[in-house]
Amino acid sequence: MSDAPQNPRYCSLKVMPTRALPPTLDPRRARLIQVLASKWVNGTVLKYSYVGRDIRLAAADELTMNIGWDITGDIDTAVHEIGHTLGFPHEHQNPHAGIEWNEEAVYAALARPPNEWTREQTFHNIIRKIVPDTVQGSSWDPDSIMHYPFEAGLINRPERYREGLRPAGDLSPRDIDWVHTFYPPLSTEEPPVLSPFTSQQLALAPGEQAAFVLKPGQTRDYEIRTFGTADTVMVLFERTPSGPVYVAGDDDGGEDRNSRLTLRLIQGREYELRLRLYFSTERGSFAVMYW
Repeated sequence: MSDAPQNPRYCSLKVMPTRALPPTLDPRRARLIQVLASKWVNGTVLKYSYVGRDIRLAAADELTMNIGWDITGDIDTAVHEIGHTLGFPHEHQNPHAGIEWNEEAVYAALARPPNEWTREQTFHNIIRKIVPDTVQGSSWDPDSIMHYPFEAGLINRPERYREGLRPAGDLSPRDIDWVHTFYPPLSTEEPPVLSPFTSQQLALAPGEQAAFVLKPGQTRDYEIRTFGTADTVMVLFERTPSGPVYVAGDDDGGEDRNSRLTLRLIQGREYELRLRLYFSTERGSFAVMYW
């Protein structure tokens, strides 16, 4: 990303495997899983990332974000990369955009400095369309902070962009709406305490989240598990003076099982359990318990 109308610098994302789901999975269930799969459990403390939760596949010593040029004063590039960290893909690859590329011109432009991309990099980051089931919403936002600017001659259609496409800059109204959808402000109220051997029924809509405090009465191995017909992400954090520290997590999205954690909890320490729902057959059709 850059303010220069010609030869801007672009970010290049790594090629990551597509999440495999059973071909017989209900289409609505599959879509909800794909859209939410890259989004973190709200309240997670992040440091660096690929596109959202893809970082889980990275090696412990692998660089997960590298800005190879000076972005002093370039707030749009910084926000664009933070958007990737939060799980948002490139908007110009939205399959609903209807962009018809002048493909050879795109390859030639990106092969030049400052990007010097291979054809494979250019295809992956520009020409390739994102799988429709992974895209939030049903339309295209050309002003999104997640959209590259493009010089004249790279887009054939829509015709109004033949002379170039430049997003307005900063977060668009739709960007803000989507961030609020997936990462609403955390409640200032203390989450309820989840007592051992007590089932807590949950009534969440897709994408919604619930949180509970765990105060183990003794140091031993515990099992934390969801019950019912639902796809969930379940993450446990330890509460510390410096903020929540990730302990463990499980994701049962698209699988014929329930999310489950088996681990040792320490008496005298407090933990926070957070669950995000992908899909359930009906509201209130699943529960969580630990013992």
